[in-house]
Amino acid sequence: MLRTAGPELAAEDAEATTPLGRNQPLVPAASIAGRALVTVIAIMTFLAALTAGGAQLIGDASLGWRSSVSREVTIQVRPAPTRDIEADVAKAAALARAVPGVVDTRIYTRAESERLLEPWLGAGLNFSELPVPRMIVVKLDPGQRPDFSDLRRQLSEQLRGATLDDHRLWVERLAAMANTFVAIGIGVVGLVIVATALAVAFATRGAMAGNREIVEVLHFVGATDSYIAREFQRHFLRLGLRGGGIGGAAAVVFFLIAGVLTSSMVATPGGTQIEALFGTFTLGPGGFVAIVFIAVLVACVTAVVSRVTVRNTLRELG
Repeated sequence: MLRTAGPELAAEDAEATTPLGRNQPLVPAASIAGRALVTVIAIMTFLAALTAGGAQLIGDASLGWRSSVSREVTIQVRPAPTRDIEADVAKAAALARAVPGVVDTRIYTRAESERLLEPWLGAGLNFSELPVPRMIVVKLDPGQRPDFSDLRRQLSEQLRGATLDDHRLWVERLAAMANTFVAIGIGVVGLVIVATALAVAFATRGAMAGNREIVEVLHFVGATDSYIAREFQRHFLRLGLRGGGIGGAAAVVFFLIAGVLTSSMVATPGGTQIEALFGTFTLGPGGFVAIVFIAVLVACVTAVVSRVTVRNTLRELG
């Protein structure tokens, strides 16, 4: 009896200890909850990467806007009943060309100046009785910053009603708008990371509740909290890397497809508007590095949150 009972009891003990074997994970690698968490992490990573990429596109486009605006200034010469507008416009252009750092000047004709008003007043209007200012575009050397204080003084003294606009107010507004969009993007990415951390915390507590008996047995045989937390951390780190990789790859594919589509729409009115707002809609190397960084960050947050949650839960159980 003892000879036959011994192997049977040994077999029963072996079967009972199989889930706690050296090669068996504490948390099942493939489960419905794990796949659901991977999906959530992938969606969160995709949204965070999409937001970060959009913020970078707007920031790069803003740099282009500010660069193009800062390379030009404009002079307006308002007409008056007794003014020889053509002579005064030519004089203003000559004064501007004498400023160091000015590359070229372009005088807008009356018809060109009237066309500038059409987006606000509509086409087909008769501007003959309106005092439409004449415009002079002054192109600047990108490597210099001309001092226009003397030019402003000369225009006010020699040409009544002539003003110079260096677009400083517009540049400041563009910078403020771009910085606002970037700040909103950073805030959205932060919220997505927080939401991901909360989802991981709930998933970790659910996994511990489902494996409560195994955790108690491990405690009974002398396993430390660090060992149990490390096992959960490894499990959720793998889930985080998988979900972050899927979400990051989806974001990269999205931006690549969007860049191809916008490139094919360059000649269309819609494509022109998109290019004016977002530039070429293609991310540079920094954008793709940011997407990879977000994916890795999500995986690290997943691992850290799971470890902290397990330790806190074990402390409560203890």
